[in-house]
Amino acid sequence: MEENKNKRYWQPAVFLFTQVSTWIAFPIVLALIFGKMLDKHYGTKPVIFLVLALFGFLFSCFGIVRVIRKYVKELKDLNKEK
Repeated sequence: MEENKNKRYWQPAVFLFTQVSTWIAFPIVLALIFGKMLDKHYGTKPVIFLVLALFGFLFSCFGIVRVIRKYVKELKDLNKEK
């Protein structure tokens, strides 16, 4: 059982990296795509694009902070157990 834990020591780091990367990529990319599309449709070039880019960035920051806080809390709880 202990050997199995030692073999997978890297998994939490990869999981955290994946979560943070997802929070960086998806909201910003979606905001940029929809912003460009809506600007083209309404003829408001670059207004909606910039506003949605800002919201996407803020949403990404919020998500990353949530993920990191959760991870830090888990680490603190793990250290209390030891």
